[in-house]
Amino acid sequence: MSLKSVNQILGILQIESRCQEEPLLKLLNFWPEVVGAKVSRETRPLSIRRHVLWVATSSAAWSQNLTFGRYAILLKLNQRLSQLQIPALTDIRFSTAQWNEIAQNQTQETVCEHPQEHPSYLAQSNNINYTSQIAQPVVSAKMVFENWFRTKQVQDSHLPLCPQCQCPSPPGELERWTICSPCAAKVMERQ
Repeated sequence: MSLKSVNQILGILQIESRCQEEPLLKLLNFWPEVVGAKVSRETRPLSIRRHVLWVATSSAAWSQNLTFGRYAILLKLNQRLSQLQIPALTDIRFSTAQWNEIAQNQTQETVCEHPQEHPSYLAQSNNINYTSQIAQPVVSAKMVFENWFRTKQVQDSHLPLCPQCQCPSPPGELERWTICSPCAAKVMERQ
C-alpha cells in the first residue's frame, strides 16, 4: 500500500476542482442561448459533478417542468460542449435547494450598486441637515417618539404629496406609479 502526502492529495483535489470549474464556466456563457432567456432568468447552473450538471431553479414548478424536458436540453448542451472539446454530460438535476442563496446575493448586489434607482430614494436636497434637528438626549419612550416625529416632519416637509392619500411621498414613487407605494399596493391588491 502506497501512502501519499497531504500535499499530493491537495494537489490532486485542486486539479480535479479546476477540471470541473472550467466546463461550468464555459457552459455559463452559452446557457441562455441553449435554454432561452425566460428559462435562463429562472435557473442558474451551479456545478458539474461526475458529468452531471446541477441547476438551481426559482420554484418547484420550474424544476419539475425542466426535469421533463432535460433530455432535449442535455442534447443541445452536449452539442455545444463537444464543439469546445469538453466531455459530454450524462444528466441534469434541477433543484430549488440553493436558489434563495443565489437570489439573496443578486438582490444584495443590485440594492448596493444603485440605490438611487429605487423609487423611494431621497437625495439630500435643499441642504437640510436632519441630524442637527435632534438635540435632546433620549430619556423616555415618549421623548423618543417626539424626536422621531419631529425628524420625520423635517424630512418630509419638502416631499410632494400623494394625490390619493395626501401623504408625503418620494418623487420616484410618484413618477413610477403616480401615487405612493402603499396606495399602489392597495390598488394592485384589488386587481
